[in-house]
Amino acid sequence: MAYEMALAALADSTRRRVFERLRAGPRSVGAIARGMPVSRPAVSQHLKVALRRWLDQFWDEALVAFKAEAERTAKEPKGRRDEKP
Repeated sequence: MAYEMALAALADSTRRRVFERLRAGPRSVGAIARGMPVSRPAVSQHLKVALRRWLDQFWDEALVAFKAEAERTAKEPKGRRDEKP
């Protein structure tokens, strides 16, 4: 799932160029946009889209883990659920 999201986020050639400029480390949006045929707001949008997809994968994983834990504790006898680990 995460692999597919990363590929989808990087399908745009401009977005790939934005992230290639971050390879050496953090840079300001202005520094990233310098020399590119897009504006600073466009660079910000590319970062936002890619980061949103990256963060969404963690939310999906967290929900799956939460569901599994809730189902596991629901099956335990009441006395065991009240005990602290």
